[in-house]
Amino acid sequence: NKTMSVFVEAPAEDASEKAEEAAAKERAEREAQRQLLATEEMVYTERNYLRLLQVCTCTIRSNLQKLQPQLPNLDSMFMYIEEVIDVSGRLLSLLDQKQVTPHDPLFLETLCDAFLSLSTDIESAYKEYLSNYNNVTALENSYKQEEPLWTEMVKVIKSSAPEVNATSLSFFLVMPVQRIARYPLLLQTIMKHTDPGHPAYSLLEQTAHTAVALNCRINEYKRFREVADKYKKTETLTIRDKINRLNSHSIAKKTARLSQFIKHETGIAPKLVDEEFDALEGFFYLLENGIAVLHENVEAYLSHLQRFLSCRPEEFDLDMDGEKPAICYKEITTALRQWILPTFEKRMRTLVHKPLCALRELLAGPRNLIRKRLDKLLDYELIEEKPSLSYDEQAVANTYKTINTLLLNELPQFNGLALTLLWGMLGAFSCLHKDLAADMEQLFQGFAQQLPHSSLEPNAFWEWAECSVLDGARMLESLCRNVEDQLNAPIVQPLSPGSQKCLKVLTDKHGSGKIYQLTGHVVGTRDLDLSLNRGALVAIISEMDTRGDRRRWLVDAGGPRGYVPSSKLVRYPQVTMDPPPSTHLTVTTMDCAGGVRRHSYTPDVRTLSMTMPCFQVFAGYDLTARSSHEVSLRAGEPIRVLEPHDKRGSRDWSLVEVREQRGYVPSNYLAVVPTSTSPTTPYH
Repeated sequence: NKTMSVFVEAPAEDASEKAEEAAAKERAEREAQRQLLATEEMVYTERNYLRLLQVCTCTIRSNLQKLQPQLPNLDSMFMYIEEVIDVSGRLLSLLDQKQVTPHDPLFLETLCDAFLSLSTDIESAYKEYLSNYNNVTALENSYKQEEPLWTEMVKVIKSSAPEVNATSLSFFLVMPVQRIARYPLLLQTIMKHTDPGHPAYSLLEQTAHTAVALNCRINEYKRFREVADKYKKTETLTIRDKINRLNSHSIAKKTARLSQFIKHETGIAPKLVDEEFDALEGFFYLLENGIAVLHENVEAYLSHLQRFLSCRPEEFDLDMDGEKPAICYKEITTALRQWILPTFEKRMRTLVHKPLCALRELLAGPRNLIRKRLDKLLDYELIEEKPSLSYDEQAVANTYKTINTLLLNELPQFNGLALTLLWGMLGAFSCLHKDLAADMEQLFQGFAQQLPHSSLEPNAFWEWAECSVLDGARMLESLCRNVEDQLNAPIVQPLSPGSQKCLKVLTDKHGSGKIYQLTGHVVGTRDLDLSLNRGALVAIISEMDTRGDRRRWLVDAGGPRGYVPSSKLVRYPQVTMDPPPSTHLTVTTMDCAGGVRRHSYTPDVRTLSMTMPCFQVFAGYDLTARSSHEVSLRAGEPIRVLEPHDKRGSRDWSLVEVREQRGYVPSNYLAVVPTSTSPTTPYH
């Protein structure tokens, strides 16, 4: 019986082992099938993903560009998507080059090798795209605000991709955001259904970990960019906006920062020192100053060049048409102004000025971020020593660390690129002047033989040129002095009836001592500023503005009241309405009609027909000279009249000599006293 039981149990154990082997084989086949399906899913979805992105960027984008009116900022919706398409296409290309299918045992190894070799490029492409995706959604929302425009866009999207039935661009543009997050899930699914003894298992495990780490770095970079975008913006706030932003929390925060800053400056509290950042910050500000100075100089250079081109002396008839030097001069300057210099100016604006303006605008972001780092550093120092932090305090610490890390990582790159661009613009500036010199040399070589003194030896020629330039400079200086003398002559002209009425109103209201006249045109640029023409009369109300600034005076312009620059105001000298009092002399003479003529030293013609009185001219009032063209007077002192008018023929001013000094004075400040009656004695 025992023997029989042994033979009966043996077949039962064999059957159990065979059943277990069959079940294990079935599980292995099932896992292999699932692994194959997961691998095929990853490859198939990658191909479909790439196809939809290409449809969006090629077909839909080109059709949207044909809409009229054109969509504003359409290209900014597709920023960085070309890089995403490129890296996805390269991934599939590496799989296709091996000519293996998902059923092949080597396919899994090929897939992992391709992904690992492109991991750096995948990270670079997707991190920029994801950082910019918020701008994409914001721009699409702005399109949706205009219903007719959005309706046309939806029609174009549907007709361009009818098999997809998409109703917005974000249907396609959100795919990279979703795809980068799916890579770890797809790889982990493949690894889940792969036997640990598979030859490619360790490589697959490494690839899955790489995909997870890649997503973490992309998300961290996206968080950094969001912080940077938040704090690097330059806000233009009015005083009302700033007041509206004030609340108890903001006031307490700013007070704490100010207190901490004062402690640093007075040495009460130690300052957190970061030598690496301090070096980067110092170099940035040095670079910013250099760019600002270069920008200012280039703008001044182009302004002077434009003024030079606007002046065309060669177009005037110099009465020297028969002289060869004048003809050469006209031909040279015509070519210079019509061809060489305009081309030079255009290249200068394109290659130097425009890039310099763009570079200067780029400095605003890092500058604001550096300033915000200081604010956050002061906040961080207040909570640094605490053993435990609240949720808000932890957020403050994280914000400071994020900004600090971002600046330490990216400020060196920015400084390097900005310095490279700056050197490039300086090089372009130098090359442009080298080309200008070559063009001018070529121009003058054609006229060299026609110009005088071209046959002289080089030393003699340069000696002649130097003497000619110095002589020309002296002549120009003399001309400038003469023009300045003419321009600085008294500006008082006979008043129009309207101005006389305004003068009377202002004098009656404010008195003659507060009447001033504008020496030039004034254009108001600030609140309460007046815009007035040269020669306008005003009355002074206050010699400062509400802030105590004495450069802006409050005036009455005969109706409107406002501020004008004090540098454009001079006291109005014609005070016939109300002359300043004088205790020294009060003299009047009678006119031909028997009326009183005030302070006139010109004798009456009818009086001269009978007798020729001898007149002595005296200063009727005190006067202080305001320029080198005027002369000061003391009431009662004798005066010699040289010309009873100014250079423009106006009798409101007289050229006089007093105390061996010559200059102009208002004619109504002079008084005439007859000293004797003689038909032959002239007046002095």
